[in-house]
Formats: sequence, structure tokens, C-alpha cells
Amino acid sequence: MTTAQIAHQLKTLCEQGKFDSALKELFATDAVSIEPRATSDFDKETKGLDGLLAKGDKWNKMVEKQHSFEISEPVVAGQSFALTMHFDVTMKERGRMDMTELCLYKVENGKIVSEEFFM
Repeated sequence: MTTAQIAHQLKTLCEQGKFDSALKELFATDAVSIEPRATSDFDKETKGLDGLLAKGDKWNKMVEKQHSFEISEPVVAGQSFALTMHFDVTMKERGRMDMTELCLYKVENGKIVSEEFFM
């Protein structure tokens, strides 16, 4: 797949709520996920597909209710693409949160090798 095809497939799968499928289908086994900062819930950097799947599972267990989710059209430049994700969720023990992230992805050999989130 091209970078544009990967970007559009990621958007499609995320819109369908198939985040695990997106990871398994589109990410390299040694992919890296980078958060804006380390928190008590998530490390600054998560390595490997198994780590990314575990990170997603942890997020899902923290969410009490998802009120809405929006994802923008991807902007593709060479082997990278960016999009925004907007979450309106109620978190267990933390209450309702409304957040938008800028998500930057890098692609090599037809797979996403890194994702980085900015708030």
C-alpha cells in the first residue's frame, strides 16, 4: 500500500472503532508510539506492536463512555501523514474529557513505523 492508502485505511478503521484491527493491519511489528509526555498511565514511548496493542487495551479499560469521536481527513507528504482525532469521553475516576490530538505517522516499506501525538 502507498502512504496515502495507509492513511485512508487508518481513517476508515478508526471511524469504525476498529483500532486493534488498524494496529494489526497497518503497523510494523517494531512500530513506536510517542506521547506528548509520560504520565502515570502511559510511558512517553511505547515500542512494538504488542506494546501498542496493550496500550490501546489499557486506554479502553480507562474509558467509561465514549460520547463522540471524530477523525479528520489525512494530509499526506511523502512517507508521512497527519490527521486530527477528537475524543469526547468520560474516563473512569477522572470524569468527562474533551480532547483533540494532532497525530503524525511515518511509513516505511508499506507499514506505519511510528506515531506521535501532539495536544
